[in-house]
Amino acid sequence: MFDTLSDRLASTFKNLRGKGRLSEADIDATAREIRIALLEADVALPVVRAFIKQVKERASGSEVSQALNPAQQVIKIVNEELIGILGGETRRLRLAKTAPTVIMLAGLQGAGKTTLAGKLGRWLKGQGHAPMLVACDLQRPNAVNQLSVVAERAGVAIFAPEPGNGVGDPVQVAKDSIEYARGKQHDIVIVDTAGRLGIDQELMQQAADIRDAVSPDEVLFVVDAMIGQDAVNTAEAFRDGVGFDGVVLSKLDGDARGGAALSIAHVTGKQIMFASNGEKLDDFDAFHPDRMASRILGMGDMLSLIEKAEQTFSQAEAEKMAAKLAKGPKEFTLDDFLAQMEQVRKMGSISKLLGMLPGMGQMKDQINNLDEREVDRTAAIIKSMTPAERQEPTIINGSRRARIAKGSGVDVSAVKGLVERFFDARKMMSKMAQGGGMPGMPGMPGMGGGGARKKKQVKQAKGKRKSGNPMKRKAEEEAAAARREAAQAGNPLGLPQAGQDPQNFELPEEFKKFMG
Repeated sequence: MFDTLSDRLASTFKNLRGKGRLSEADIDATAREIRIALLEADVALPVVRAFIKQVKERASGSEVSQALNPAQQVIKIVNEELIGILGGETRRLRLAKTAPTVIMLAGLQGAGKTTLAGKLGRWLKGQGHAPMLVACDLQRPNAVNQLSVVAERAGVAIFAPEPGNGVGDPVQVAKDSIEYARGKQHDIVIVDTAGRLGIDQELMQQAADIRDAVSPDEVLFVVDAMIGQDAVNTAEAFRDGVGFDGVVLSKLDGDARGGAALSIAHVTGKQIMFASNGEKLDDFDAFHPDRMASRILGMGDMLSLIEKAEQTFSQAEAEKMAAKLAKGPKEFTLDDFLAQMEQVRKMGSISKLLGMLPGMGQMKDQINNLDEREVDRTAAIIKSMTPAERQEPTIINGSRRARIAKGSGVDVSAVKGLVERFFDARKMMSKMAQGGGMPGMPGMPGMGGGGARKKKQVKQAKGKRKSGNPMKRKAEEEAAAARREAAQAGNPLGLPQAGQDPQNFELPEEFKKFMG
């Protein structure tokens, strides 16, 4: 959603790099570009004005003028101010002292409240709670049925005594749900309320009546991140009419400009608490302003990636795999490779995971064009192999490749390519597990890959020829002896010591060759 904003900010900061000092004109030009980028992203005008004012004040101060790298200091300021616009610190749910905690969802029709109720229920269940959904949207056709299906998919309980479709009293349902939750030991109740296509008095009154009936611990305003500037107007109307404690952004995976979503926390004074960024029930998480600002500025989101990995990967399995790799490359089989691949797939879309890595904003087109089905094809190829072939892929010959290709519905070349890539990956992973660092980075400490080059250099040194001229050979030997003495004295380059006559000094042979 924030791709356009990210691209504009990246090009703005690119112009600053390489400058040792920033003049007033540089700061003004940068502020102007940032202002245009924010306005084009549909950020509310009062928010843009406040943001630019803060950035200019701080950029004109001593923290930039005295910085070693002014461009990076400006990026740091913009990052901190973006975090401020998005609400500052992460806001957590307030839980009631006496169960159940009541969470009421409010918002316009089409904002995604019903689906979001299921996502929130599943997320809370993963946090160790026992949530229950309550169907209080009794106006919209099939709203109760939709919530029932969502609850079943999310694996959470539902309270829906009325059929809906205009039948039943939503306020009474909300009241009854609290006693029902206490009886069934549910510690959190999520109330899904009705919406309208626009703000009207009937909608506000019904939401206010439900609020008064159940006294919710949290009222969450659900807003469609794609509706533009109207999101701010709607948020203000709900704040004044019903009141809410936090904001939930839905459809954050859309391709709209989405800047209005950035404005809500600043305009209403209420923080964004959750964000939904996909159609699946797992595409939902707590909203972290610092991580979102980092993503907008193309710095990635490693913390969210690590959290996803910790939720998906078992610590015991990871340690077992590390021990296996440390023993040697042959211990890692195609079965292990398939298991690892399936674990990564559980973390979600590969393109989304890559997008969380720092610097991946420059490879946006390649990531967007990534074929997610390639993982499924690879899994199909491995599953078409016999247990013996998975344990020892070296036995896969031409006839076996043809059989595997036929079984997995791919070309023979795809099977061959997979096996070759597996051998390369196994070698690299084993080297890393044994502390060899990343291969292919010669000469870099801790990065490995330097051994072959060192051996080659030693071999060349051994094969060095001596001059056939006795006088010249004697001079070379004396120069080499002088260099050795200098090295022992703590001067490895053989440069003249204090008190040594510079006229008798000779450059080492390597320097002579280098200088021609």
